[in-house]
Amino acid sequence: MSNNGEARDPALVQSVDRAVAVLELLARNGEAGITEIAAELGVHKSSASRLVYTLQARELVEQEGERGPFRIGIGMLRFAGAVSGQLDYVRVGGPVCSALADRLGETVNIAILDSDVALNVSQARGSSAVAAQNWIGQRTPLHATSSGKVLLAAAPPAEQERLLSGDLESCAPGTITDPVKLRCVLRRTAEDGFATCMEELEAGLHAVAVPVFGSRGDVVAAISAAGPAYRLSQKRMPEIVEELRVASRDLSVRMGHPVL
Repeated sequence: MSNNGEARDPALVQSVDRAVAVLELLARNGEAGITEIAAELGVHKSSASRLVYTLQARELVEQEGERGPFRIGIGMLRFAGAVSGQLDYVRVGGPVCSALADRLGETVNIAILDSDVALNVSQARGSSAVAAQNWIGQRTPLHATSSGKVLLAAAPPAEQERLLSGDLESCAPGTITDPVKLRCVLRRTAEDGFATCMEELEAGLHAVAVPVFGSRGDVVAAISAAGPAYRLSQKRMPEIVEELRVASRDLSVRMGHPVL
């Protein structure tokens, strides 16, 4: 069985490589026929046809008419949209994160909703930050993080219920795993405009987050500050929330939200 697996691996990788080569060819030339694609790949036309029609079934390429050339399909926009959105937060949010981290001395993150988790897309560490952990690209539970609660509180009720009806994993001593209690927390988050996380993701770690708004006034991200519990105390939270709100207004305007 192991020999068969080894024999299949190169073929699988080669297929992916050829698919990418087709997309690169179409992106470069605008369009191409099967003969040109086969020549580019160095394969028989029948092999090129099977590969192209597989891409066409996924809407990654499309054909002009029944016998016309192929070009990049509308399905590629799904990938482009997802990547450009994340890059916008990195490009636009980076300076906002850095300035806020300098003012607070803590770690500042921007997170977006990614299916059932919060995806951290930008980070800056302040002068007092003691942890060197890089959260960029990390996916964290919605119910156990301040950013996640902000994003979850802004989700449609049906989506909230779907997520709350699933398994709410206990990550740390303070993790809220009771759906009834979590619903109350989410209502308060929506009313107050911020969410806290008190040793709910990691022991000894506190965080607070506020929403970031997009061009249509909807919540598109959350910006948070995190640090050790002894420094991010309840007493200091109002000050940090106000700083986060200032940064959120700046970032929201940069993301197209109308100036209030």
